[in-house]
Amino acid sequence: MTDLRTAAREAWLYVLPLIEIAAIRSVGQAVGTPLNSFGMMRRLADHRARAVTTPNNDTLYATCQLDLSNGPVTLTIPPSGDRYVSLQLMDAWSNSFAVLGTRTTGNDGGVYALVGPTEAADGHNVVRAPTRHVWALARILVDGPHDLDAAGVVQGGFSAQGPQAAPAPEYAKRRDGWADYFASADALMAINPPPATDGALLKRIAPLGLGQGTFDAARFSPAEQAEIEAGVEEARQGARGGGGLSGNTFIEGWAYPSSKLGDFGQDYHFRAVVALGGLAALPLAEATYLRAGAPGGGGAFDGTRNWRLHLPADRQIPVNSFWSLSMYEITPERQFYFTDNPLNRYAIGDRTPGLVWNDDGSLDLWIGHERPDPAREANWLPAPAGPFALFMRGYLPRPELLDGRYRLPAVVEA
Repeated sequence: MTDLRTAAREAWLYVLPLIEIAAIRSVGQAVGTPLNSFGMMRRLADHRARAVTTPNNDTLYATCQLDLSNGPVTLTIPPSGDRYVSLQLMDAWSNSFAVLGTRTTGNDGGVYALVGPTEAADGHNVVRAPTRHVWALARILVDGPHDLDAAGVVQGGFSAQGPQAAPAPEYAKRRDGWADYFASADALMAINPPPATDGALLKRIAPLGLGQGTFDAARFSPAEQAEIEAGVEEARQGARGGGGLSGNTFIEGWAYPSSKLGDFGQDYHFRAVVALGGLAALPLAEATYLRAGAPGGGGAFDGTRNWRLHLPADRQIPVNSFWSLSMYEITPERQFYFTDNPLNRYAIGDRTPGLVWNDDGSLDLWIGHERPDPAREANWLPAPAGPFALFMRGYLPRPELLDGRYRLPAVVEA
């Protein structure tokens, strides 16, 4: 039988996505968005957006926390013309079990029936959810400030219709003590049972007694509680040191994402690390996330120095939609958020208004805390004075970006 310390370490990581998504659900309810209805983020994310780590500044969001306990919910996706849209459907464990929109269902819109894991269903446009709790997250491309109103019209076309759901209770948060954390995880597991393919892991964490809604921290002796606490602390440290969206292995200056991103299978550690550092990441076929590596190793850049990304004319980023380079400050818990800056610019990409290309068709992006020469300001991505991270997003990536035939040039000191 697994010892309690090891069981606690594995269990804390295993249930982290349940805890993180429950926290997002609580935030939605707190701002007045009931379950089974969409809440709209009417502005692009900026430095004040702290609900979800590693946000993007390219799309508007529409978010819906669904409870299918009382029956199916009908999801409506509006027509979007040539505009990129996606509706990502995630189960309670943070796996993306479907993405509806430009890549998969087209831009004509549609109506879809989302049914729970045990519901009977027939007909067309039926999507079955693996868990009773589902997070539906829509992204709507914005082509700059002039396009915000038009994008908002498309955003407003996302809707959910279905039975009313009772408000979700409050659950423990990631930072809470192990007793409250595991009690909440136990309750969430009872509502959203793990898949049969997690059986081996469930046997290893069985000494904790999770999954039936009957967790009792008081049954453990003081010595056992100390072992559990030690295992939880090991898990917390392990999650902070993980690679997040793009891993820790850098190839020619960039870390490329795992093929498991967005649908994690039995890689529970990776799933936990992404829940901490990139919750709601899209599957790779929809978007790929590359993290730049600083010279000398690691993914943290020094904002007091100046940096440059040069894209030669013959090495432009191969995507079928768009790309953007996002700037994030790094928190002590290894989470990533936009940082305040004089341009209110949090990302730069192929749709950035006023972007200046070189005469030979190449592109230079200038990165740093200090404002550059006026000739370079149009292509400047402002950085914090402290450590920062750079993520490249490529939406609807072409095969050569996914299979490694294309490699992005490294970010170098300017």
